[in-house]
Order: sequence, then structure tokens, then C-alpha cells
Amino acid sequence: MSPAQTLDAPTLRARRFFEDVERPLFRCAWERAVFLHYAVEPEALRPQVPFPLDLHEGRAYVSLVAFTLRGLRLFRGGPPLSTHEFLNVRAYTRGNGIYFLAEWLPNPLCVVLGPRLYGLPYRRGRLRYDHRHEQGLLCGRVEARDGLLEYEAPIDPETPFQPCPPGSLDEFLFERYAAYTRCGTRERVFRVWHPPWRIAPIHPTLRSASLAASTGPWFARARFAGAHYAPGFAEVWMGRPEVLEKSPW
Repeated sequence: MSPAQTLDAPTLRARRFFEDVERPLFRCAWERAVFLHYAVEPEALRPQVPFPLDLHEGRAYVSLVAFTLRGLRLFRGGPPLSTHEFLNVRAYTRGNGIYFLAEWLPNPLCVVLGPRLYGLPYRRGRLRYDHRHEQGLLCGRVEARDGLLEYEAPIDPETPFQPCPPGSLDEFLFERYAAYTRCGTRERVFRVWHPPWRIAPIHPTLRSASLAASTGPWFARARFAGAHYAPGFAEVWMGRPEVLEKSPW
């Protein structure tokens, strides 16, 4: 058995991350994440995603992810740069990837820097999350000029958080480690590393999803396909953005 075969999966991912991007640029925590999933026919989504879609059993998916980013800092060290709530709307691409249709956050400096540094579609909003699975309740509200997202979901405080079964839809939706971006004609990719997700299904009440509808015509042809909650990670690494000189597919 080779030395690499004795390493656990998170350590192997870390090694491959370093091999791919040499050294991460940022580190942070992703905390208390609610995922809302939608299934959509590929032809309804393709016009809005400039990279090849990844499909699960012939369907494309879009997920809304509401979480708190804590303690963003340079990987080499230094003080925390930012802590704030986040909402992203992401489609799934080939290459183990995701593509962000839109992202909302309250930090005005990040809204300016995100598109320039990474090509990310940041927008400013007012975000308020109360994700207290220990008390059995998850709720959130995101307001922006584009619309409103408001949800609430009960959760058993004793619920177990499980890894995604291999080959499952959950694995398709969660185990993604590359993000592809386009800003103007410039295409980039950056990679992330964190331990495998541990998740639990939830059954939310959506009081408003007009913010999701504002991200494009795909929403009118989508159907709600389930939701999950994850406690998140204390350690996430984010790589440097790399310009795509040619298609990786």
C-alpha cells in the first residue's frame, strides 16, 4: 500500500489542492448552511450558464445556499478581513464545478472586490439568518433591490448529520470543489477545499422566493427538489483565481 492510500479523504483532498494551486489564497469558516434545491430542464438553464452543465439523471439543478462566512483571512496569516452572511445561487457544471448565477452579501467592500478579483457576481443585500439547529429552528430573510428570500424550517435538535452516499443526488449537489466564473469575456476558475459535507434533510416553508426568480427565466420552469442543513466547517481553503486559456472539457 502506498503512503497516499493510508491518508483519509480530507487529507488527500488537501494534498491534491496544494498540487493543483500550489498554495491557497484565503482561509475562512463556512457556518450553519441552509441549501434549497431546484430541478430544471437543461434547455431552460443553458442560456444563463456559459459553461457545460453537469446533469444528474438528465436534469440540471440550481441551489440557493444561505450561510455565514466567518473570519476570512489571507492563508499566509494576518487578521480577519471579514465576517458576514452570504447567499449564493449556484448551478452545477462539468469539471466538478459550480457557476454562480448571483450572490448577495452585506459587505460593500467585498461587493466591489469580488467581481474584480474572482469574477463573482456579487450584489449587496440585507441578510439576517437565525440558524439554530440546537434549538430546533432555522429561519432566514434576504432583502435586496432584486427581491426577497424568506424561509423557515423546523429541525430535530438530535438529528444526525451524515455524509453523502456515493453516487447519490446529494453527492452530486454537495461534493463540488471548483468554481467557474465569467466577467465580461474573461473566464476563470478557483478551487476550494474542505472536509466532506455532513448534512440532514429539512422541510422548509418558503414565504418568498422572488430573489431566486430575479436570477433568470430558469426559475419559472423549475420545481422545488428538496432542502438540507449542514453545520458547516471551521476550516475552508480558497485558491487563487486562474484564467481559463482554453476549455477544460
